[in-house]
Amino acid sequence: MNLVIQSLDPIADTHLKPLTALARAHDKQSERADAGRVLRLSGADPLQRPDIDAYCGTHRLDYAFIDPASRLSDFGLVAMDMDSTLITIECIDEIADFCGLKAEVAAITEASMRGEIKDFNESLTRRVALLKGLDASALERVYEERLRLSPGAEIMLTGAKAAGLKTLLVSGGFTFFTEKLKARLGLDFTRANTLEIIDGKLTGKVTGEIVNADVKARTLRETCAQLGIDPQRSIAMGDGSNDLKMMAEAGLSVAFRAKPVVREAAGLALNFVGLDGLLRLF
Repeated sequence: MNLVIQSLDPIADTHLKPLTALARAHDKQSERADAGRVLRLSGADPLQRPDIDAYCGTHRLDYAFIDPASRLSDFGLVAMDMDSTLITIECIDEIADFCGLKAEVAAITEASMRGEIKDFNESLTRRVALLKGLDASALERVYEERLRLSPGAEIMLTGAKAAGLKTLLVSGGFTFFTEKLKARLGLDFTRANTLEIIDGKLTGKVTGEIVNADVKARTLRETCAQLGIDPQRSIAMGDGSNDLKMMAEAGLSVAFRAKPVVREAAGLALNFVGLDGLLRLF
């Protein structure tokens, strides 16, 4: 396999020898790219992952074992979670801030994403109920004032589209934000929860089927079927436990600045570099 090492800064030469040894890679078969921020070692042994993981974690490096023959264009779809993946915030936490309940809601969100609350539907229902009576204008304020794309998001999407991939944003968050991002970023497909709004106020309820882990996985499968591709030709990116089933369906699963349970299950993790790190794997 190729071992691809990435960093926000140029990778020091002093890392080459220990990484080559730890990976049992071919001596003198390495190449650098992206102004020295990417190091590719050939002939690496994937069974050395625990040692590589420990070394890279210590030195704030991202790593991935990648088939040398693999190309981004081999895939047909990139599916992304929204909150804390495509964007930097958890929208529901920021909405709750306008009710003075951010800390309470954020604690439930964190426990849910770490996998400590097993029932996502219950978790979402509890959090949304706390928003009852809030003026719907708060949603627009969150979008305009607080929502930011994750580093490298637009570069990653541009590169994926150039390679022929379709894009899917599938979220346990809300359609108010996914639809705005769809228009802004030219995404092909979106799926999320709909907040009920009556007379300009949030009712504290969502309408329709809640987008939980099972629905995320099903949405990925259905989108692949619509595109006429096998789910193994999809890439799934996420950060929380409700992304795990979707990521398990995909041919390549990417944990992005994710909770420990997700990093452990994913094919690879991007802990330090941006979403555009996906492009540099190939």
